[in-house]
Amino acid sequence: MVSKTVFIRPIFSGTLFLSAAFLLAAGAPAQDPGPLSKQPRPQAPAKQTQSSSQSQSSSSAPAQVLHSPGDNPILNEPPSQPVEEVIKAFSEKESEFKIERANYIYTQTFAIQTIDDDGRPDGEHRETSDIGFTADGKRFERVTFAPMDTLQRILMTEQDYDDVRHVQPFVLTKEDLPKYNVTYVGRQQVDELSCYVFDVAPKTIEKKQRYFQGRVWVDDKDLQIVMSDGKAVPDIVNKHNENIFPRFRTYRQNIEKGYWFPVYTRADDYLHFSSGDVHIRMTVKYTNYKRYGSTVKVGTATEVK
Repeated sequence: MVSKTVFIRPIFSGTLFLSAAFLLAAGAPAQDPGPLSKQPRPQAPAKQTQSSSQSQSSSSAPAQVLHSPGDNPILNEPPSQPVEEVIKAFSEKESEFKIERANYIYTQTFAIQTIDDDGRPDGEHRETSDIGFTADGKRFERVTFAPMDTLQRILMTEQDYDDVRHVQPFVLTKEDLPKYNVTYVGRQQVDELSCYVFDVAPKTIEKKQRYFQGRVWVDDKDLQIVMSDGKAVPDIVNKHNENIFPRFRTYRQNIEKGYWFPVYTRADDYLHFSSGDVHIRMTVKYTNYKRYGSTVKVGTATEVK
């Protein structure tokens, strides 16, 4: 999330984001802490361990968040077909979805705040963009709203924006499946959805590649990811740079029949730098999904006055 070097963000064809050091804790995912707001700082030691650094809050999820497992237990029940077949089927459906989403235009609203010791924002970056197509069909991002950046304790980096494009709206396609270990955890009810739960982690980490590590919930009927909770890996730390990434949760919504689109991502976490911890809150909202282009039927010509 922070670097001694300031990067200029290129135009890209996806979404927007940030970073913090947090490894996925074992067991059930943490409670979603709610929207960006002035909240009391979670009671936590100044230096937290990797297994306890995730901050939590009693705030309820915002209206945009359609799915949350809440207190529903994860049941140790097998899927209705062999696990390998379920993984193969949902990765194929995710490949279809990735192609379908590439045909959509939408609005993306991104916000990140640093939070002081009193639980109040002391710096913020906000940006609203339209993701669309040029006249010749090329993907573009046009920033429509960007007030002055007041962040002082962290900087957005090139890896942060790359994570926003590919990691936060995580899509586990059949092409990417060989890169990951996917472990079946059990079944869990998420709102009205019955879901298969899987833990996902990269098999190996190659240089200059970004990966998702965490947990995904797959609808047992549509066989598509409806929620993901984890972080982007690896953190990048050397003597010149500390680029740390936060834990986040992304929710999807059934925008088109059978396809679940990311609609909301948030993080409420501590970035653990050598100089001290930095508490951050972040949201990304994806709205106004519309399919680009139209289907035209050619029939008998008629005169229109």
